[in-house]
Amino acid sequence: MPFNRPSLPDLIARIQADIEARIAGAAPSLRRSVLGVIARALAGVTHGLHGHLDWVSRQILPDTAEHDYLIRHAAWRGITPLPAAAAVGQAQALGVDGSVIPVGTLYLRADGLRYLTTSEATVAGGSATLTLQAETAGQASNTGPGLSLTAVSAVPGVQSRVTLIGDGLTGGADAEETEALRARLRQRVQSPARGGHDDDYVAWALEVPGVTRAWAYRLWTGAGTVGIFVMRDLDDSPIPDSAEVAAVQAHIDTLRPATAAPTVYAPIAAPVDMTIQLEPNTTAVQSAVLAELADLLARDAEPEDGTGSGTIPLSRIREAISSADGESDHAVSLSTDVTVAKGEIATLGTVTWGAL
Repeated sequence: MPFNRPSLPDLIARIQADIEARIAGAAPSLRRSVLGVIARALAGVTHGLHGHLDWVSRQILPDTAEHDYLIRHAAWRGITPLPAAAAVGQAQALGVDGSVIPVGTLYLRADGLRYLTTSEATVAGGSATLTLQAETAGQASNTGPGLSLTAVSAVPGVQSRVTLIGDGLTGGADAEETEALRARLRQRVQSPARGGHDDDYVAWALEVPGVTRAWAYRLWTGAGTVGIFVMRDLDDSPIPDSAEVAAVQAHIDTLRPATAAPTVYAPIAAPVDMTIQLEPNTTAVQSAVLAELADLLARDAEPEDGTGSGTIPLSRIREAISSADGESDHAVSLSTDVTVAKGEIATLGTVTWGAL
């Protein structure tokens, strides 16, 4: 049976009763009694000890442990918190042919974030391609393509502003938070390593900073193959780009069984468009519905493996809309379950609103 921690008044009453039972004529409950003062002081100390024991009891189990103790639980399973990762990418610099941009040249984003060149580049044909890395790791270091950075110090023969090309600066991720670490530990405890089982690939993919969800499908392209799909839900775009996919592939290649042929993929987004008639059709209720739908897809959407893994039941969509704060009734244009093609994942598309 559970142990109910006594409250401070209960402890005071217990100690007073013990004193009265053991010392004839004692009246520790009187306001100015010395024994009453002793009873209250002892109760205060005891209450503090109960509090410490209550805290300790939460640290001995990984599902309730605080961050520092959760790290120790995870360490026994060979799991360590993922550090923050810095965004990397390429930019185009314009200038005079033969001009050299040295390693470590510093560029600034408009908000002051700093990026360094990681290799030397020489202008040829009027331009040079720079490889940049954020000086400070974190999710905020990601920057979309087409934006400009400005050199802190002018490089002779090179324009001060450079333009991000390709996918921009990607791969930045914040340090792993407590609940994400707890989820990885739970996954490893409940699905221990088994020499290349599907769960192993999922666990390995989640060890890459920024990856929040992963799936593994055996026989993806034939005998001995494994298709691994990953998502980065904390990025502006949850679908990883080629560089982020390559980072997961490189990590898994160091861990996979020698005979396996795993390939990492980015799911193909399959936007789900719909018309929703709401009662009441207000901005607040619309925002609540969108939040519920986004949460549903983040929990339930998976890449399609050819057997229906990517299907989102229509009933779940209706349930999500009904769960929105303030919604009293609705009608949705969808008439069947949402299905996607192999390798695709359902994402929230355009929602058109109307009054019911």
